[in-house]
Amino acid sequence: MTEIALLPAGLGEVPSPIPVVIYDEDIDVDDLQRATVFVPIYMGPESNLALMDRMPLLHTCQMLTAGFDNALPHLPSGARLYNAAGVHDASTAELAVGLIIANLRGIDEAARDMRLGMWRHRSLPALADKQVLIIGAGGVGEAIRRRLEPFEAEIIMVGRTARVGVRARSELPALLPHADVIILAVPLDEATAGMVDTKFLGRMKDGALLVNVARGRVVRSDDLLAELASGRLRASLDVTDPEPLPPDHPLWTVPGLLVTPHLGGNSSAFLPRARRLVASQLDRLGRGEPLVNQVS
Repeated sequence: MTEIALLPAGLGEVPSPIPVVIYDEDIDVDDLQRATVFVPIYMGPESNLALMDRMPLLHTCQMLTAGFDNALPHLPSGARLYNAAGVHDASTAELAVGLIIANLRGIDEAARDMRLGMWRHRSLPALADKQVLIIGAGGVGEAIRRRLEPFEAEIIMVGRTARVGVRARSELPALLPHADVIILAVPLDEATAGMVDTKFLGRMKDGALLVNVARGRVVRSDDLLAELASGRLRASLDVTDPEPLPPDHPLWTVPGLLVTPHLGGNSSAFLPRARRLVASQLDRLGRGEPLVNQVS
C-alpha cells in the first residue's frame, strides 16, 4: 500500500520520506480516499476531525494536541491514534505558573484598575512558602514542577499510582486540605471527568487556588461556581466546560476567578516542536519502526 500523509497547511514544511499532501479547510475527495496518515488541524473544528470518516485506508492519526478525546468518535476501526505528548509541555507549564502568580498577586485586578486610573496598594499572597499540589505527573506536570522549584514553594506531585517522588491519586482526600495551590494537569478520561466536584472542592482549604490547564470537563463547573460565588476559593482556568465559555455564563461574574481562552499550548514554542514530532513520526513510519505516543 502506498503511504499518503495529509498535513495541515498551518503546520508548515515538514520533511518526510513518504508522499505528503498539504490541505487547508478544503480538501480533494481523491486525497481523502488515498490517505493513510492524517494530521488534524491544531485546535480545528469538529468538521476537520470528521474527515476521518471519509478515509477508508487511514491507519494513523497524529494529533497536534496532548488531548485526544474529541478525535475518538471519528477514528476508523483499526486505525491508531497518537497524541502530541511533549509538544505542549513548555508552553502549558509557563501559562500555569503565570496563572498562579497573576491570581495570587492580583495582577488581573491591577490591569483592570489601571484602566480606571485606580491605585490600590495592598498586601497579597506570595507563591513562596505555599504548598502546591500538582495533580498529573506526566510531561506537563513535570514541566510545571521544574518551573515552580525556584519559587521556594513546597511541591507535591500526584499521579495515577504512587512511585518515587509521586503520591497516588487515592491519597487526594488527605492531601487536599493542606494545599494552598492545586494544579490540574491530567488527561481527560473516565477516571478524571468530573473529578473536581463538590466533595473535592469541599476538602480544599479556605482561600486555596485551583488552576486548571487540563481539560474543562475535569471540573464540574456548577460545583466550582458555588464555591467561587461564596468567596471561599479562588481559581484560574485556561479551560472550561462549556468551551468556549458563553458571554452570559455566570462564571464570568464570580470573584476570585481568572479565565484565559485555552492559551496553554498555543505559543511560539508550539510550531517548532510540532514539526519535529510529525517529522519524526513520518520518518519512523518510512523506516517501518513503531511510532511514539500511541493512545488508542
